[in-house]
Amino acid sequence: MIPVLPPLAEIDRNVAATIDEDVGAGDLTAQLIAADRVGHARIVSREAAVLCGTAWFERSFAAVDRGVSVRWNARDGEHVAAGDVLCEITGPARALLTGERTALNFLQLLSGVATRTREFVDAVAGTRARIVDTRKTLPGLRRAQKYAVACGGGDNHRLGLHDAILIKENHIAAAGGITPALRAAQNVAAQAGERCQFIQVEVENLDELREALDAGATMILLDNMTLAMMREAVALTAERAILEASGNVSLATVAAIAATGVDRISIGALTKDVRALDLSMRFID
Repeated sequence: MIPVLPPLAEIDRNVAATIDEDVGAGDLTAQLIAADRVGHARIVSREAAVLCGTAWFERSFAAVDRGVSVRWNARDGEHVAAGDVLCEITGPARALLTGERTALNFLQLLSGVATRTREFVDAVAGTRARIVDTRKTLPGLRRAQKYAVACGGGDNHRLGLHDAILIKENHIAAAGGITPALRAAQNVAAQAGERCQFIQVEVENLDELREALDAGATMILLDNMTLAMMREAVALTAERAILEASGNVSLATVAAIAATGVDRISIGALTKDVRALDLSMRFID
């Protein structure tokens, strides 16, 4: 999918909250530097990665001082190599020092998500399976992380509870079964109109899959099924519904899951188990 940058107002809210917790009443250490000192710095990647988060990086420095300028050598979604200079920054030295940690945190986190996503996407290359994210995101950073997933070549699932219906095990139990849950979901979706992008139902075995198909499900989540069960589910469904595999997916298992013929593989680890990209900022003079 084509990455769509979140609105700048939302990026600025992310940045403002982070600046507030880090800078608070003011950066005491930055006051060691003369107020009129101009600084020049470079951001260098210490490892190969997929870059993401340039807007958050720029807005972090802008929130400290609008006199800071950033010149990029790469764009979101592009591969960078170890040792590459990602950008050069110029502005008041105090501002560079004050904004450094916040700006790097965003760039490291979002590049980490994009890089991890690209690893999974590459692992299923040549199959029909698409890599999909989940709602297992860091609090307050859902749009940012979903943007990073898209930059890594993955697809976004629903943004939240407000734009699609995913009927899970507890919904099924509370509604009295898969069939009544799907019927109720169809009514809710009709009332919601365009706001409801899709209806998806979770199944744990082939009997539940048959019931979901008989009830008219067009998107089905296969929860923690074995590879053999997934292959049987694909054959049973015969392309009557989109099948999404989920549960305990890793780089070691994702290729085998994709080979079963499922359409999508959702992976919570893309956004909840993030290893930040190793970056460094160094003053040039």
